[in-house]
Amino acid sequence: MKRFLIIFGISLLLVSLPAELFADRRGFVRTVVIDAGHGGKDPGAVGSRTQEKNITLSIALKLGDYIKQNFSDVKVIYTRDTDVFVELHRRAQIANENHADLFISIHCNSARNSSAYGSETFVMGIDRSRANLEVAKKENAAILYEEDYLETYDGYDPNSPESNIIFTLFQNEYLNRSLDLASLVQDQFRERAKRVDRGVKQEGFIVLYRATMPAILVEAGFLSNAREEAYLASAEGQDHIASAIFRAFRDYKTQQDQIAASWDQQLLAQHTETPEESGPVSPKPAVAATGPARETTENSPQIIFKVQFASTREKKPLDAPEFKDLEQVDYYFQDGLYKYTVGNVMTLEDAAVIQDQVQMAGFKDAFVVAFHNNQRISPAEALRLLNQFKTNP
Repeated sequence: MKRFLIIFGISLLLVSLPAELFADRRGFVRTVVIDAGHGGKDPGAVGSRTQEKNITLSIALKLGDYIKQNFSDVKVIYTRDTDVFVELHRRAQIANENHADLFISIHCNSARNSSAYGSETFVMGIDRSRANLEVAKKENAAILYEEDYLETYDGYDPNSPESNIIFTLFQNEYLNRSLDLASLVQDQFRERAKRVDRGVKQEGFIVLYRATMPAILVEAGFLSNAREEAYLASAEGQDHIASAIFRAFRDYKTQQDQIAASWDQQLLAQHTETPEESGPVSPKPAVAATGPARETTENSPQIIFKVQFASTREKKPLDAPEFKDLEQVDYYFQDGLYKYTVGNVMTLEDAAVIQDQVQMAGFKDAFVVAFHNNQRISPAEALRLLNQFKTNP
């Protein structure tokens, strides 16, 4: 019980910390921390002829090179760039100290069943699936290589069923954006790397819960599967995995930068408005669900922007008490999650205004999503389609 109270108290503290203590993650993506799982005395998963620590390091370095070559405005930081042991808590600490905008942890999986295969991406959260819990326990067991781990991790013991249940109380401040990036990664694994898509999942990884920014943990494939082990050990396989993660990063960065730019334009407009023009301040209404309509033609792309503010595994009623400050709440279902939105606008600028209103209503991690013909696409893809139509109407 004492251990429960300690960990539960810390989880409440994390949830209640004022937003000012965290970097403003609504802004541009400028710093990314890439974490190569395991290392040094911790080999991670062991295949017939490979060790996880070596494969993850190779993929991490390739991913960093892709980002550096294509985005001169992004600072890439590695938790390790050689075969050294880095404590789990230190990995997230590196990201926090550098005010990173993104944390990507790269791993390889293993299973008793040698026929298991495919790639999956995890975010911090609660998932009561026994299979997912086993993955988390294997990765969290790396703390056993650390001295005084019970003190460092507030009494957490990866071998204790009690600790693994309690651990799910920790919540990721940036869960929605983490889910968004994770979905992009899985899309690229399926389309670019031609991997079996095992989906986006949630579980209590130590390396994720201490990160104060959007964070994902990628399981590139199974070293316990001879065919996947050979693929992951090959230069071509590692290139494919790194390239797929890079493409997801590219789309995510483009999306976030577009939103941040629109937000800056809104702030600039507000600050350049003179007192005579501004007029009296009206009481703040509930968050609007619609915005100015755009004139459309028969051939114009049907692009709609919404603001996503929550996601759950169990479906919530749209008039749930926690949604009381929002108007005309809607939802869509993706990757096993019910994702809740407001807004139904035609421009990213209008969506940015609604995003600010939703965040002021208490949903600090709200972000913009786009739909084309009722199918979810990235805002970057939406803008590409709109610009394409302007060029060739």
